[in-house]
Amino acid sequence: MRVAFDRDGVTATRVHGFADKAAGRKVTADDPVRIASISKLVTTIGVMRLVEAGKLDLDADVSTLLGWRLRNPAFPDAPITLRLLLSHRSSLTDGAGYWQVTLGGKLRDVAEDPRAWDTAHAPGTYFRYANLNFPLVAQIMERVTGERFDKLMDRLVLEPLGIDACFNWDSCDAAIAARAVVLYDADGKPVKDDNQGRKPDCAVVPPEDGKCDLSRWRAGENGALFSPQGGLRISANSLTRIGRLLLGNGSIDGKRLLAPASVQSMITPQWQYSAGNGKTFEEDTGDVDQGFFCRYGLAVQTLATPIQGCRDDPFGDGVARIGHSGSAYGLQAGLWLDINGGKGVIWFVTGMPDDRLGGKSAFSAVEEELAR
Repeated sequence: MRVAFDRDGVTATRVHGFADKAAGRKVTADDPVRIASISKLVTTIGVMRLVEAGKLDLDADVSTLLGWRLRNPAFPDAPITLRLLLSHRSSLTDGAGYWQVTLGGKLRDVAEDPRAWDTAHAPGTYFRYANLNFPLVAQIMERVTGERFDKLMDRLVLEPLGIDACFNWDSCDAAIAARAVVLYDADGKPVKDDNQGRKPDCAVVPPEDGKCDLSRWRAGENGALFSPQGGLRISANSLTRIGRLLLGNGSIDGKRLLAPASVQSMITPQWQYSAGNGKTFEEDTGDVDQGFFCRYGLAVQTLATPIQGCRDDPFGDGVARIGHSGSAYGLQAGLWLDINGGKGVIWFVTGMPDDRLGGKSAFSAVEEELAR
């Protein structure tokens, strides 16, 4: 799947293959797919709307917002802020898990596990991509609004943009869920969203008793429940509206959703790679190809970093595009914007191995082909 667009709309679409092989249903650009870590960028648009509303401060200690003290045990005097969480400089890791917290469980238990922390680097000094940052962000969003994360994202981002999508499946209607793209591993085995044309029985990780009663949700207890780090189900055509919003500096089709300053805060790198100041790959995926992450803002990557050790240019043209990648459950995806050129592209492919293989860059050969 590849969809190109500009500030005004879609300019080209290329589709191939099946959304559901067993059903013989071919994929279309309107079929929702679990878009993996591109979800982080969309979550951050919601954060910035709350910042503009005065409910959040990017540079305040999040402990006050969480209602408990969030600290790296090796650096107990160093406060952790939303800016550090959103830019993967909080010193958190995925060593203690993140998505496995069940309905009725508490994310705090993960954050208080010593394995959750990089005790060699103080907050703010080192980039280490960690999914755990974003469940904590979602938990903070719930605490300040009292709203369930998936429904809050509907209100703040998806509905204002006219996007029919959802974090996990609960808030999507049945017709959208029936069009889900099944995710396959490299052997062709279905590994996610093989729902036989309906919503899953439980949209979240159920408790040990198996009772998926979402009335057990409590604001600010488990920000991992609706997968803010990777669980957005959205079509390629709908995702172009996210891209067009950023191309329009916070405005789309004459309607402003974000102030230009908020967009600039997102896309401006908070970290740029130099020897010893961060890891350039995501540890959780098992894909340890060096040079994939080299510039990172608030849930926004910048590509084509002209520094030795960086291999972050799947387009091969040196243009500093912004956006985010996604990789999970056999899917590889990208949302990339040439801000100066006013153009963007979205791609996703299923049935891929965990590693990004075959490319001249740190991206896979398949993604490089889609890029060009």
